Amino acid sequence: MTSEITLFVNPTAGRGRGAHAAQPAASALRAAGFSVRTVLGQDADDALRRVREAVEGGTGALIAVGGDGMVNLALQAVAGTATPLGVVAAGTGNDFARALGLPIRDPARAGELAARALKGGHGTDVDLGRIGERWFATVLASGFDSKVNDRGNRMRWPGGRFKYDLAMLAELAAFKPIPYKITLDDGETREVEATLVAVGNASSYGGGMRICADADLTDGLFDVTVVGDCSRATLIKVFPRVYRGTHLGHPKVTTYRVASITLAADGVTGYADGERLGPLPLTAECVRGAVRVLAPLPAPGRKAVHSGLP
Repeated sequence: MTSEITLFVNPTAGRGRGAHAAQPAASALRAAGFSVRTVLGQDADDALRRVREAVEGGTGALIAVGGDGMVNLALQAVAGTATPLGVVAAGTGNDFARALGLPIRDPARAGELAARALKGGHGTDVDLGRIGERWFATVLASGFDSKVNDRGNRMRWPGGRFKYDLAMLAELAAFKPIPYKITLDDGETREVEATLVAVGNASSYGGGMRICADADLTDGLFDVTVVGDCSRATLIKVFPRVYRGTHLGHPKVTTYRVASITLAADGVTGYADGERLGPLPLTAECVRGAVRVLAPLPAPGRKAVHSGLP
């Protein structure tokens, strides 16, 4: 293993926290004896080109400094390779770092843990989702939540997360259940009316919303959460339970555990790791052990499967 480490930095993550997090993370790696090269990039395409070159050139590790969007971009370079991925969580959501048990907004500690894993030859192989050639780490979202994202992304005011709160209120006022066609790995297509369908490789999205609370990063399977045809009143009542994961016991919620899934619904956009993928239909497969992460072994989720769709 080369002693040169590539630090992949999003300086705008978390309203500038990414830029501030890079220095203490780099200092911790240098203190451990590693040479650190920083990659920024003029834009996402340029940044990805640069980190792919670093991976192909044999960098000892790629360490993403930022949020889940930055992790998602890094995955496009390291997934399926022998290059390990480290995460210095400095974004807004940080759901992948949370799933790995890594520190949130403590870049020096995150750098120390990455250095320790590299020096000891330790790491954990975890699963990833793949849609065509695109990889994702946490959750593929579709339905009500993706419509909120669509609306929030179109809003120029206000800034920050508050605009997504406003977007949620607007979508609640206009929301109607969505007709889905869901094809699981048994080959049968189910037609359902649903509020949302979330496909979880990891358990949470949106900064700790445990939509697929039992998801296990090492079991080779997705946990799929289908929230049925809720009324607005029911959705408002159930929504706070998502942060604890207790929504999975609600009668309007059904879960599956599958290796692959196809989602189809008119007028619905898919998002993964908070990044826009495009309109449904989308087919996702879970690829076991697709990336080695510089992190402790994640605690496995509960294996029991709830009742399926009719």
